[in-house]
Amino acid sequence: MLSNFIFMFTYNDVTVPNAIEVFEEVKETGIKCVGFKDIGLPVGKLKTLVNTLRKEKRIIFLEVVSETEEANIRSAKRAIELDVDYLIGGTYVKPTLHLLKETHIKYCPYVGKVVGHPCLLRGTISEISEDAKKVEALGVSGINLLAYRYDGDIDRLITSMLQAVNIPVIVAGSINSFERVKRVTELGVWGFTIGGAIFDKKFVPDGSLSDQITAVMNVVEKARTK
Repeated sequence: MLSNFIFMFTYNDVTVPNAIEVFEEVKETGIKCVGFKDIGLPVGKLKTLVNTLRKEKRIIFLEVVSETEEANIRSAKRAIELDVDYLIGGTYVKPTLHLLKETHIKYCPYVGKVVGHPCLLRGTISEISEDAKKVEALGVSGINLLAYRYDGDIDRLITSMLQAVNIPVIVAGSINSFERVKRVTELGVWGFTIGGAIFDKKFVPDGSLSDQITAVMNVVEKARTK
């Protein structure tokens, strides 16, 4: 299975102010899955961004990083207003599912204990996996796992999650090296997000944003051919 690389127009868990311009710069790479947070840009610019992405036939992800239930619900309503394809993140699963039930939007919440901003994942691997099973039983479309924001055995965490659930697993946050891209792809996750590391040019230090994305896509492609 080819893992889906989701390029996030975000830096430090906030959507970059020039997200529309960034997309225009990188769209020729062919990157299919793109996303943003619901913080950092006013709603009018978010609508313009989504309209631009729709015209280019991209799959659109909105990631929720808000900590309170009120803010999570507000984010879910924003996802409906923007008509994105995926709502990922957030921890208030039941009320979010209730809001999304009449829509086509796929919901992939965080699991485990998520704290702070930027978000960190805490809890034992067993606790996180059990939480994932409970969330799957509620009817979500997938899991958004903060694997590289975890302070334990990351490989074991990802492997345990893939064994625990029968729905897609997205690894989000702090994928900032070819080694991590290669690892999540080899482990077989459905998708992974990268934002800040692209803007920091972690993959091709002297290259453009397009060079960063192309380099990551090449790693994923090589993993598929093995």
